[in-house]
Amino acid sequence: MPDQASKLSHDFRSSNRLPPDSVIFGCSDPMQALRRKLDKVAATDVPVLIDGESGSGKEVIARLIHLKSRRASTPFLKVNCPAIPGTLGDSTLVDFEKVLLGAGRPNFGPQHERPGTLFFDEISELDLHLQSKLLQLLQEGQFCRSDAENGDTATVRVISGTSRRLEDAVASGRFRRDLYYRINVASMRIPPLRERSADIPGLVDYFLQVFNDASDGQAQPLSTEMMRLLVGHSWPGNVRELKNLVERYVLFGSEDAICGESHSTESRRTPEVPLHGQISLKKLTKNAVRELERQVIFQVLRANDWNRKRAAQALDISYRALLYKVKQAGLAERTHSDHRIAATFAH
Repeated sequence: MPDQASKLSHDFRSSNRLPPDSVIFGCSDPMQALRRKLDKVAATDVPVLIDGESGSGKEVIARLIHLKSRRASTPFLKVNCPAIPGTLGDSTLVDFEKVLLGAGRPNFGPQHERPGTLFFDEISELDLHLQSKLLQLLQEGQFCRSDAENGDTATVRVISGTSRRLEDAVASGRFRRDLYYRINVASMRIPPLRERSADIPGLVDYFLQVFNDASDGQAQPLSTEMMRLLVGHSWPGNVRELKNLVERYVLFGSEDAICGESHSTESRRTPEVPLHGQISLKKLTKNAVRELERQVIFQVLRANDWNRKRAAQALDISYRALLYKVKQAGLAERTHSDHRIAATFAH
């Protein structure tokens, strides 16, 4: 089973093909509006800022902009901003540019020494010192590819993604205002999955087909009741969480085995109310709120592959606050146990 799970993950992740537009944008009004805006933005070279919760599909939208642009034949490079080490803070601009452009990577080849599009994922996590270096590179037009033989110069397009409100980061001094205006010529907001529940059935059908094909599986379409529960779920992990759930369904072949706890039980759970004697509304409400918080934290942790830093960002609380709440809710041991299980079927 672990080998099969690894194969599923590898086949899906290694594919450069994006889902069809009909799957990406679905049928909901917010996504149709996003589609119209994307078509206009893709025809230009302006910097784009994509705002969306973790797992909502910012990289998919960035890649689609690239593929619909005149740069489609050039490489697309994703820069994972949280992973750039702080030790680069004293590097020169040339060194920093080499890190961003992945200098020396053989897959770029001589004809495309630099990518046509740079996608800065979670740009809000870029160190302030590195923000100034990035701004300088952008202002000086350092990101360009020259063809000495033809005398042509092509600039690299910059697309940025964030799951945090950059306006708040600017106001608090954690993000440079001048860089914010530089990267935010055109802005696009991806609505969370809970705001476009009409798109869930189409996404489920697509992921079911993808994972069935990847594993020669024969998982059947989900039942009407299960689909109803999925449509009514809050999806803190957005499309990524939904994709993980469908993959587990294909692996296990049972709705109850993979969804009983996170969906069926959650949807049907009600506070226990004593039928006789005095009822403390205050106590019942407090317990219900505590249980709801515990469920939300657990689901967000699981949707973010148990990365507590990303989970804290998704919940918009500090890392220290999340650690305290995890311990208070008694999730620490359970989280480690489920992490080991999830690792077996990880993407």
